[in-house]
Amino acid sequence: MAEEEIKEEVAIAENDTKKISSLLKWIIISLAIVFLVAAASGGFWYYRTHLSEPAEKPVEQTVDVKKGIWPMDSIIVNLMDNNGERYLKITIQLETSNEDCIPELDSLKPKIMDGLVDLLSSKEYIQIVGFEGKQRLRDEIAIRVNNYLEKGQITRVYFTEFIIQ
Repeated sequence: MAEEEIKEEVAIAENDTKKISSLLKWIIISLAIVFLVAAASGGFWYYRTHLSEPAEKPVEQTVDVKKGIWPMDSIIVNLMDNNGERYLKITIQLETSNEDCIPELDSLKPKIMDGLVDLLSSKEYIQIVGFEGKQRLRDEIAIRVNNYLEKGQITRVYFTEFIIQ
């Protein structure tokens, strides 16, 4: 009888071990499935937010305003330094915000040329020789010409010739 009880206890222990291992197996499988679903969801989210093409934005209707370029004659002025021994020869082209501005610029050409001669002749060599000096000069020219205009404005100033001698 003792042997039968031992065999029964061993059978019960084996049965409990099988139940525990079966339960453990289902827990591991469930955790693996949850992990895979979480990884797939995270990957899908990352793809949607970082790698996929952005949704098309509604196209805004814009009015196509044609910009115009107004070429100017060359201007030659003496610079302020060295008793006027140095001179500047500059050819400027002005980009306007719209083409309607060009006839206005043509009618204001004498005023604009006079203002630019005053501006350029008041400069010294050191003020206009470097990149920053040329950029500052472009800004000053745009401001000066914009003061004359009513229909539009100067958006960019181009130097097509810039000689200091």
